[in-house]
Amino acid sequence: MVNARQNVLSTYLTGAHMNPRRFPRFVALTAAAGIAAAAITALVGGNAATAAGPDATAGREEPKPTVVLVHGAFADATGSWSQVAKRLQDRGYRVVAPANPLRGLPTDSAYLSSVLDSIDGPIVLAGHSYGGAVITNAAAGNPAVKALVYVAAFAPDKGETLGALSEKFPGSQIQTALRPVPYQLPDGTGGADLYLQPDKLREVFAPDVPERTADLMAAAQRPLSASAFADTTADAAWRTIPSWFLVATQDKVIPADLQRFEAVRADARGTTEVRSSHVPMISNPDATTDLIVKAARAAG
Repeated sequence: MVNARQNVLSTYLTGAHMNPRRFPRFVALTAAAGIAAAAITALVGGNAATAAGPDATAGREEPKPTVVLVHGAFADATGSWSQVAKRLQDRGYRVVAPANPLRGLPTDSAYLSSVLDSIDGPIVLAGHSYGGAVITNAAAGNPAVKALVYVAAFAPDKGETLGALSEKFPGSQIQTALRPVPYQLPDGTGGADLYLQPDKLREVFAPDVPERTADLMAAAQRPLSASAFADTTADAAWRTIPSWFLVATQDKVIPADLQRFEAVRADARGTTEVRSSHVPMISNPDATTDLIVKAARAAG
């Protein structure tokens, strides 16, 4: 096929199909045309995109940012973000959903910062619940992070603790569902992990997901260190990085009024409200995905 194409090009460029009596001036140029034919022939058998030159990329879309999805307490990346991750991948986005250690803000923020440093190119960073506090700290000063998306999340200010932030508005029922479990480390020190009581997880945390799903969430939950509520926020990335907020209007963990307050305080570029419990990325994955894509397009 290539040889045939080369023969046709050579024939037309060298003028072999022309009658020299009818096209004397054209025949005079056959020597130069033969050189051009050789060059074109080489290109046909080689890289046509290279032959097109730098203008070949004009109008081509810039690469999409990588979307990093950070889960919150009592959860893992798969259980929290799988539906949203699939939708983002279907739209052509690269997705990274790291395991949040849940050991407190200093540890978790440092860990997430190292994950962000390993990613090439622009980043859109989304956090759910406690994960919102982690991205707030981890993204500060990172020029690669172009947008922050808070999904039913905490967005603390510098010097603020989650305990103090939680008390700004009434309506949270999370304290009634917590089950502290003390632990001891080999050096004799210890602390307490916070779990959700299995029989209260669906009622408080995820009443709008199927009962079977809630049962699995209760069985596979990962605990949060109790120290996380007393850890001081070191920096607030939303003060310098554009932010978007998804407000869950039926949230019994972080009241909707607190989420709205955070969005206004952060001067959010966009706020979407959905009728959802504390887990809109599970019960409303389309709305959650749409907001992340909106932030990604604006960041681009």
